[in-house]
Amino acid sequence: MACFLDSVVSSAVVKVASKIVEKKENKREIEVSLDGQTVDTVKKIPFSRKLGWLSKLQMGGAVLLAFEHVWHGEVVPWFPFLTATVNHADTMEMLHEMATTGLAMVGLTTAVWVGMLLVSSAIEKKAVKEAKALNK
Repeated sequence: MACFLDSVVSSAVVKVASKIVEKKENKREIEVSLDGQTVDTVKKIPFSRKLGWLSKLQMGGAVLLAFEHVWHGEVVPWFPFLTATVNHADTMEMLHEMATTGLAMVGLTTAVWVGMLLVSSAIEKKAVKEAKALNK
């Protein structure tokens, strides 16, 4: 009924955090050197960009779920917008769905993002090794 709101809130919080991190971070570069001589420079993906990936994953899921809820008539274009807020029993069911399904969705998208971080880290390490190998 309103599980998509968890992803919307989480996405907004991550977006704000991304902007804060972006202001604080400098463009980082890893210099690969052999015997004191710099041989190549490999750019690392900034963490603010990686937080942007998480924000986009969560917002994408929220948009798809919001569409599904509109399709099934659970979200309407007039006040109170969520049909579950009309009576107390439906409101309790909606809050339960938000606490279970909504939080599970946020957890799943975060787990996918962690997987993306692991893959990007492996790619960055491989790039450093290749740069070292080219200059030997």
